Amino acid sequence: MSSVIHQPVLRGGRLARLGHWMQRNAKAIRAIQWAVVLVYGILIIVPAVTPLPGDTAHLWNNLTIFAQFVFWGIWWPFVLLSMVLLGRIWCGVLCPEGTLSEFASKYGRGWAIPHWMRWGGWPFVAFALTTVYGQMVSVYQYPKAVLLILGGSTAAAIVIGYLYGREKRVWCKYLCPVNGVFSLLSRLAPFHYRVDEEAWRRSYKEGEHGHRVIPINCAPLVPLRNMKGNADCHMCSRCSGHRDAIELSLRSPSTEVVVFGEKQANPWDTALVLYGLLGIAIGAFHWTASPWFVVIKQWAAGWLIDRNILWPLDTNAPWFLLTHYPDHNDVFSWLDGGLVVGYIVATGLVYGTALLALLALGTRILGPWRFRRLHHFAQALIPLAGVGVFLGLSATTLSILRAEHINLGWASDVRLLILSIANVWSAWLAVRVVGRHATNWVARVGAWACFVAALAVVDSAWWLMFWHW
Repeated sequence: MSSVIHQPVLRGGRLARLGHWMQRNAKAIRAIQWAVVLVYGILIIVPAVTPLPGDTAHLWNNLTIFAQFVFWGIWWPFVLLSMVLLGRIWCGVLCPEGTLSEFASKYGRGWAIPHWMRWGGWPFVAFALTTVYGQMVSVYQYPKAVLLILGGSTAAAIVIGYLYGREKRVWCKYLCPVNGVFSLLSRLAPFHYRVDEEAWRRSYKEGEHGHRVIPINCAPLVPLRNMKGNADCHMCSRCSGHRDAIELSLRSPSTEVVVFGEKQANPWDTALVLYGLLGIAIGAFHWTASPWFVVIKQWAAGWLIDRNILWPLDTNAPWFLLTHYPDHNDVFSWLDGGLVVGYIVATGLVYGTALLALLALGTRILGPWRFRRLHHFAQALIPLAGVGVFLGLSATTLSILRAEHINLGWASDVRLLILSIANVWSAWLAVRVVGRHATNWVARVGAWACFVAALAVVDSAWWLMFWHW
């Protein structure tokens, strides 16, 4: 392991030069960031203050539909993909919330980060609450809901930035609803900023390029000297060349999960993978297509009517609490809202617990019980978890394109191919992780069999949604 951790920096390579170029052209990157902020502001504000599109509106002639397609059809699915391919470069170079939060922090109060904000469970809790609330207000369909959720998150990022830190991204580090997801997916990226710890120590005597070391501002609060991966790094390139010890480099996509995963693993990451991405997120995508949801709703409505309990059938909830667009025949009753939340939470509990049980069994087969080993094992599911959210969001992409009468006969085959690649990737990571813990072939095969069963559980969810229902 030490040969991987202390691998010397390769100076002069193309990737290293790219990182140094980005570091030298910080002003150009700032200009790009503010351009993204401008486009983001237009896309979340203008549709929210204009009438909803009529039946004759199209993607190419209506800003609301165009914004819906950009946010949920292109933006978010491919931001997730970028995490896997490039690391968190979206966070460091393009994210409007990060830009605004850091800008506010530059001129803000500069208070110390409170202890409650450092709680490790915020990434899971924020993701879960945002996902469930987004379904309650139909965030994928209506611009007011987009402004409420995305705009509300941006406003919170600005406030947190103004109050805490100095030129830091405190919101991004601790409270961003997708920080945990991005942290997980970026661990698979083949690019990272590698730290040569020997060169870092040498810089204390020799300086940087033979001169005094110039301090840098790491906005996401990463301890650079001990940085071992992409989980927290925003790939902004500000540290490229720092102390002659940090350079953009290639690595194996398995390194962070397999080599560093056991040491970095924690229960909240496991909860986010199993109960978040492979539980609550699946429930959020499932309920609109599930015939089971319809059956449960009909039974519950009949049960309430038979007992003359009629208030749950009222549709008087405001749009910011439950979907309420009567002009478009889309209104949630209190029963609808309760069932949506219940269905998502129940799906999360069922899938998450089933996966946890299988991974726990596999962990026990590997030897004496160790929680850290369980959390390490769970990280092998990251590729499949990320692809699931990508496929779920892409359903919005395809529905918009179908409304434009675009032929999508290829979509099912592409979904199957993407899902197959994710399964193979997760299985490969599991083989590598199990190999670091197994003491004999019996334990190795038994643990891997449990993981294959976990893959089947996840695949069953997407089989139901895309091919059965």
